[in-house]
Amino acid sequence: MRNICMKVSYDGTNYSGFQTQPDGNAIQDYLEKAIEMLTGEKVKIHASGRTDAGVHAYGQVFHFHTASKIPVERWCMALNSRLPRDIMVTEAREVPMEFHSRRSAKRKTYRYTINANQFPDLFRRNTELHHPGKLNVEAMAEGLKYLIGTHDYTSFASRHSTKPSHIRTVYDVHIERDQSMCRPGTRDQGLIHLYITGNGFLQHMVRIIAGTLLEVGKGRKKPEDIASILEAKDRMKAGPTAESKGLILWNVEYENFN
Repeated sequence: MRNICMKVSYDGTNYSGFQTQPDGNAIQDYLEKAIEMLTGEKVKIHASGRTDAGVHAYGQVFHFHTASKIPVERWCMALNSRLPRDIMVTEAREVPMEFHSRRSAKRKTYRYTINANQFPDLFRRNTELHHPGKLNVEAMAEGLKYLIGTHDYTSFASRHSTKPSHIRTVYDVHIERDQSMCRPGTRDQGLIHLYITGNGFLQHMVRIIAGTLLEVGKGRKKPEDIASILEAKDRMKAGPTAESKGLILWNVEYENFN
């Protein structure tokens, strides 16, 4: 048997998330079908983590065991010819049998994008949250510093979270702005990219953080309120859950592997 690890990108707009679903319309379902078409094997793939319906990925990682002798350099092209056009395998490698995409992961990075221009981008409308109102981006960036470190993130977790512990470590969180598409003389503020890197994330955690930061940007909350929201360990204290379409699983890192 071989252990094959792959990186996959996908536009999650038309899918019910990554993890297999009864309706057969999850990213996992299509990947497993493509592998079966290629090898004749019914395999179960294991990903670095779930993404919800409508969430995208630039660097999702998954692995599976196979008896196929297909050379590793042929897997990407072979699978992509059997996948929908909005799912694309971009890397493949053979890894030790003990490697596990989720358990071996050390750091994950998500990106949440807010389009703060007056008009949405017609061609990227499915991967950005459009917010045409004025935002205090400096206040949003100021609020982020309270999230760094090891904390109990219950306030930023879905009420339906089943994790036994809500303690996680956030290594880095910052905002990058892209103003290249701003129209001169308008109230366009450009794209606001929120990047957050941690050792793991709770259900809806990044989307709740994004929704809370929008409250800060709109002046409904102060940057320092983030600290008291964390301390409260109460979902009701944080802001709303931002739409799924603005979220991308950006990167997954592994020790002695990347």
